Amino acid sequence: MSIIPTKPTSPAPAASEDALRKALSSTPRPPRPSALSAALTFGWRGMLKVKHVPEQLLDVTITPVMFVLMFTYLFGGAISGSTGEYLDYILPGILVMSVLFTTVYSGVALNTDLTKGVVDRFRSLPIWRPAPLVGSLLGDSVRYVLAGTVIVVLGVALGYRPGAGVVGVLAALALVVVFAFGLSWVFTTVGLLMRSPNAVMNAGFMGIFPLTFLSNVFVEPETLPSALEAFVNVNPISVLATTSRGLMEGNAAGSDIAVVLVTAAALTAVFAPLTTRLYRRS
Repeated sequence: MSIIPTKPTSPAPAASEDALRKALSSTPRPPRPSALSAALTFGWRGMLKVKHVPEQLLDVTITPVMFVLMFTYLFGGAISGSTGEYLDYILPGILVMSVLFTTVYSGVALNTDLTKGVVDRFRSLPIWRPAPLVGSLLGDSVRYVLAGTVIVVLGVALGYRPGAGVVGVLAALALVVVFAFGLSWVFTTVGLLMRSPNAVMNAGFMGIFPLTFLSNVFVEPETLPSALEAFVNVNPISVLATTSRGLMEGNAAGSDIAVVLVTAAALTAVFAPLTTRLYRRS
């Protein structure tokens, strides 16, 4: 059997210097984005997620409507004697409750990105490290505003008339959103500590439900047992609900507003650095 000699393969010609220069970009590196622009970009990412999955808006559109209608017409006559009087009392409370419930989903969304590996991609970007966190919470603030708007519009349709008018309503909504922004840092910390989105949701609602229902959102503290009344009076959610009612009626106390703002600042000061540290180490 004859053996056909194979022709030795010649090595590939070395790339010339001109080819390398063409292959490599000679344009200057673009400047790093500022912290604000990076955060706003990630906030817009949250809005795009809602655009592609509009079912995410159910908790800020349908759920608040159900709360207002059920509590007003189921308990209004028994608690206040008429649904109209109870609507004046409960509407600011439902505004507080619905927005604060939505803050739990900040931790759920962060945990979802973490478990799917999205956070690892964010770390490889030349951006301000906390930008994904801050941007996500800024995007969630839009959801808070939407939930509050739905509640106020429904209340007006049912006969609610705020004494301070539009200015008072906007002030109350702004105060609730500021407090919710501070509280959302708590749930982002929970989102980085838990192993799954379902665990974050369960832990979040286990914490927010008692604090919300053990407040003056639904009833006056004077109607409660003395020990429970003492807790309700110092509950920050009670102070927020009272301040929201005062702003809508035009008789809010400056001390209550200060307490709400200080509480929101304290939550941010404690849990924002903790969330950032866990985010870097996770």
